[in-house]
Amino acid sequence: MTLWVCKGGKRGERESRFKENSLVAIGFDRLNDLSIVQTRDELKAQYEKAWPDAPQGRKNNHVGQVYAFLKKVTVGDLVVVPMKTSGTIWIGEIQSEYKFRQDLGGDMKHTRDVQWLEKDLPRSSFDKAILYSFGSAMTFSRAERHQAEESVRNLVKKKKQPSKGIAQGITKTLEVEVPLDLEDLATNQLRDFISQRFKGHELAWLIAGILEAQGLRAIVSPPGPDGGVDITASSGFLGPAGPRICVQVKSQDSPIDVKVYRELRDRTNTIKATHGLLVSWGGFKGSIDQESKNDVFFIQRWESKDVIEQLLRNYATLPAEIKSQIPLKQIWILAQPEDEE
Repeated sequence: MTLWVCKGGKRGERESRFKENSLVAIGFDRLNDLSIVQTRDELKAQYEKAWPDAPQGRKNNHVGQVYAFLKKVTVGDLVVVPMKTSGTIWIGEIQSEYKFRQDLGGDMKHTRDVQWLEKDLPRSSFDKAILYSFGSAMTFSRAERHQAEESVRNLVKKKKQPSKGIAQGITKTLEVEVPLDLEDLATNQLRDFISQRFKGHELAWLIAGILEAQGLRAIVSPPGPDGGVDITASSGFLGPAGPRICVQVKSQDSPIDVKVYRELRDRTNTIKATHGLLVSWGGFKGSIDQESKNDVFFIQRWESKDVIEQLLRNYATLPAEIKSQIPLKQIWILAQPEDEE
């Protein structure tokens, strides 16, 4: 059995559909039904028709990804999905051959059914070197070494992880053979750092610092029962004309359910705030998506990716205390051609 890594889009835009429909998919929306494709050359001909100006290197890379998804994956293989939206890991077992679908959006025509075996696993469940093996810059790739597949299967079966020495061997191979998404790796490193440094009520202080960097005055409630309000924020000491924000912060690694969302919405109305902000480091369960459709301009939601995005966007104006706890240095690296679709 083989272990595959599938990404849910450059910004995680396919991830919710992966979860809801129990499947994985790749992009390449210009390619139509590939069910009749038998050989790599046939696939290459279709790709060249769809992307006639693609450089040779990108063409080879993309054809290799699609061909693997189409022909090399077998029912029973494991697939890992590193979720960009929540920072968690999902593990599934492939349940079907290739399927062409047109009901999930143009970016999800090429699919395979999966049974989710593990959902929302924190990154801390894996050896650091194993996490690097999930950091490919490609939409679909293989974790080459058998130890990686064995490690994931053992985790699913709740067995002991392989030693770090074994895992490090995997990383070395993948660094040579699979291009790494350096931006994704840096984001995940920052996510892990924040998760360790800002546990529990400390995360509320980080969120307050970000709100202050955006020009708001934020007041953090003391630890303990808070009546559904961790932070209140306004545009001034009284904030009569500007936004008045009621904030609830959850630092747990697991996603929160709709009950927490309803409590914040009710509390926001009770204290006559103009907006609510629900921060959940571990993300949100699907039940909240339906509930929140009518509140899109009233209640905002941040998960870990949103917190990191706001942190980086406002880093220069963060309070000095926060910056001292999260020391960052900006660097420039040469952008590589996109290998995700």
